[in-house]
Amino acid sequence: MSFRDALRTAPQIEDVPGLRLLKVGDGWDLVRMPAEVGFPALALLRSTGSVIGPVLYDRPGDRLYYAIRTGTGDSWQDLPVRLLSTGAWLVAPSPYWSDDWFGGWCELPDDDALTDPDILRTSLRQPQPGSSNTEVVLNACP
Repeated sequence: MSFRDALRTAPQIEDVPGLRLLKVGDGWDLVRMPAEVGFPALALLRSTGSVIGPVLYDRPGDRLYYAIRTGTGDSWQDLPVRLLSTGAWLVAPSPYWSDDWFGGWCELPDDDALTDPDILRTSLRQPQPGSSNTEVVLNACP
């Protein structure tokens, strides 16, 4: 099942229309990072034409979540990120919902695409571009 299909069928959070509770660790994991690190990495991935899986922008938390394949283990320890896997849950908007307060999907492919963890790691280790590049990416996300 694709990430998008899992999101469509995830249970809706009561009293909060448009938000879903998505189980992590069943086919994909998530890499959570501060937006100040995640947006430049997204700009770099886009500029190189890399396959990008789902990327969620959590505006209140000022974080990005990248969907990657499961099984990357502890290989994220030297980076300012947290790997979320089995046992974790993500509060996420439905595929068709975005909100100026909550944020939304920067990327949400229609297929089974996931971001390659090795390519994501490499992009996170690149020197961070200036704020003008980050602004371009910010404008491409809800």
